[in-house]
Amino acid sequence: MVKLSIVQFTPSFGNKQHNIDQIEELLSGNQADIIVLPELCTTGYSFLTKQEALDVAEDAGGESIAFFKRLAVKRKALIVAGFAEKDGDKTYNSALAALPDGGLRVYRKTHLFFREKLCFEPGNSGFFIVDHPLLDCSVGIMVCNDWRYPESARSLALMGADVIACPSNLVSTLWGIGMPARALENKVYVAVANRCGAETRTLEDGSLQNLTFNGGSVIYDFNGTPLAQAGKDENSVLTVEITPKLTRDKSFNAFNDLFKDRRPDQYSLE
Repeated sequence: MVKLSIVQFTPSFGNKQHNIDQIEELLSGNQADIIVLPELCTTGYSFLTKQEALDVAEDAGGESIAFFKRLAVKRKALIVAGFAEKDGDKTYNSALAALPDGGLRVYRKTHLFFREKLCFEPGNSGFFIVDHPLLDCSVGIMVCNDWRYPESARSLALMGADVIACPSNLVSTLWGIGMPARALENKVYVAVANRCGAETRTLEDGSLQNLTFNGGSVIYDFNGTPLAQAGKDENSVLTVEITPKLTRDKSFNAFNDLFKDRRPDQYSLE
């Protein structure tokens, strides 16, 4: 069995140290093997320009990355967390996977949403899975709006993911239809760590951009059934026990197998 946690809270926009302190407090005493936090959880979300995002973004030596690496080693956990990543003069909406052996992998969001297109570069890392070095469990990462593209989750499942971690800043409710479908159609656990709260920014024309994040962070089992779900507005850490090996037999009756029955020669995905 593997203990899997999702973290839901309200980041303070632009206040990185405060957000790190919040995360540290929320995870005090947590003993999960895998921990998933929201998208852009150390900075907040509502950037309006590339420069604004670049000003708070971090490269490999950044304070947020150092924090999560220390926490992963200390807790012997694989930690997935969203952050603003700097690479030269480019900024990416990224998610790190900090490993208990000190390792680090970074995924860059493939499918940007709304004004993210004005602030971040399209992700170029591609999808990949990360093996927990202390346990028999493989984790894939997609970020928020990636859920709308079934190819994201399917790619990770075909690579061998037992769990798909999805750091999110969700503002719609449609994901409640799509996320469990991603679990069911791939027979994988899906861990959605959403944030709560709201952010209001003033646009160039003087109008206001109001974004309300709808919480509801949830862990789905491999049939799309919620194992644990947070409320809309609460700070919370939810933990469940999962059995990764149960995801690896993709059959769902004596004749059908989700992956063996695929017909790629009959599909057109271009």
